[in-house]
This record gives sequence, structure tokens and C-alpha cells, in this order.
Amino acid sequence: MSDDLDHRTHAYRPDLADIRLRDRVAADRYSEGMPAEVIVPVADVRPKPDAQCSLDTQALHGEAVSVFDISDGWAWVQLSADGYVGYVREETIGQGAGPATHVVSVPRSFVYPGADLRFPHLKVLSMGSRVRVTGEAETRATPYALLEDGSAVIAAHLRPLGEVSAEDAVSVAARFLDTPYLWGGRSGFGIDCSGLVQLALAMTGKSAPRDSDQQAAGLGRAIDPGSDGLQRGDLVFWKGHVGFLEDPDTLLHASGGTMYVTREPLQPAIDRIAKLYGLPTIYRRP
Repeated sequence: MSDDLDHRTHAYRPDLADIRLRDRVAADRYSEGMPAEVIVPVADVRPKPDAQCSLDTQALHGEAVSVFDISDGWAWVQLSADGYVGYVREETIGQGAGPATHVVSVPRSFVYPGADLRFPHLKVLSMGSRVRVTGEAETRATPYALLEDGSAVIAAHLRPLGEVSAEDAVSVAARFLDTPYLWGGRSGFGIDCSGLVQLALAMTGKSAPRDSDQQAAGLGRAIDPGSDGLQRGDLVFWKGHVGFLEDPDTLLHASGGTMYVTREPLQPAIDRIAKLYGLPTIYRRP
């Protein structure tokens, strides 16, 4: 039995483990996990059932999770999209009424109690959030998508699940310019470097691991800036950081230096970051 599996993507503790790991880890008992989904705009995912722990990542409205345990107001879950494991507050998840049909394709969108933008909004959803559309309506020439509870979203802010929302991940990432940097963030309300890469690629139909070290290890293919050259969409990795190339000389990234999503000339960024974290470790082409 092994105890060296990555806890970020393998659900196992001494007392409980994912049944798929039965032959790989020792635990008192094993579980298949119960299906559920996120029912709040953003659910914070933490490494421990402790609100004082820093964020590992976030799960967005409508995303599917497997629930392995619920105790003292915390649920131990695994996100279906990228396999990330962690703890969320119990009230942030629930049983869905059916599969999601659409995904939010703009950085942020309001949910109204009905098909009228003059109504006070109920909540705000981030790009990547999933909803179930059950009907449509139009008010003053504005089309709305109606959700299962009667609430409404601007129809133009949604795309059917499975339909690619954009062809260019860099253009998606650029829509988040000036969005606040948030360690572990993965939404239009706050986002970190690898969260920006993951979310932007997802909107182009490409999956990516959550964390920058996971992305550096196997996202796309490694390239040599000298022999391969650099182009738009390439990824530059440092130890603990990643950013898109908007063009061979411009970096677009969620920066802990500015504390927001920013663009800056690549070489000055390399020089600045090198003082703290060294030179880039690898370049990859998704």
C-alpha cells in the first residue's frame, strides 16, 4: 500500500478513502462517494475543515462533486472537473434537479428573480458556472434564459454545455484584466495564475490541471524558446507561477506583484520575478 499519492487529486485519509484507491492505499473504510453539485456562486475548497486555512481552489456554481464525508458542517469532496480534493462548507453543496445545460461564458453575470434587468439581482455567477435552462423569455427586446427556479440570466451570457465558447484562450484570459488576484481563486471575482490558465483553457474546450506545478508537468508539450520560438498562447512557468504569452514579448497573468490580472513586457517580468523566484523553469504549448 502506498502513502505517496498526491492528496490534491486522490481522496484518502486513514479513516476513509475513495473506493477506486482500495488497492493503492490503506484506510479503515472505502466509499464510492455521493454525487452532488455546488449550489452557491463560489465554494471555497480548503485542505482542512477549517475556515482559517488558506484556499486550495474553488468550485463554481453547478459544478459536480463527489462527497465522501460530511462532519461538523464540512463536506470532504472531490471536484469532478479536475479531480481536486478538499473540504467545502456543507451548505455550499446540494442535490441537483438534473444535469446542467449551459455555462456562463462572460466574466460575471447577474441572476435576476425574473426576466427583467430592472429587478434587484439575486446573485452573481462567474464565467464557468453551470446552470439548467428550462425556458426563454424576452423583455424590452432583451432575451433571457429562464432557470428551473424561475430566475433569469441574460441569454447572451450563456453557451450550451459542450459548445466551445471561444477559440483563443488568451482572449478569454484578457477579459479578466484588472480582476483581483486571489490565492486559490478560480472565478471572475478573484483568481490566481493557474486558475486563470485553467479557466481560460476550459472555455476553449481544453482541460487543464489546477495548480501550476501540475500544469508545468504535463499540460500540452514542452517547447524550447530558442529552437521552437515563442508564440501567442504559450505558457511560461516559474516555480509556483504561470502566465500566458499574449505575443512573444508580452506576458498576461494573474500577478501577485500587482495583485490583479495584468499584462507586462515579458523580459522585464522575467527580470523582476527572477529576484524572488529565479528564472522560468519551462515553457509549454497547450
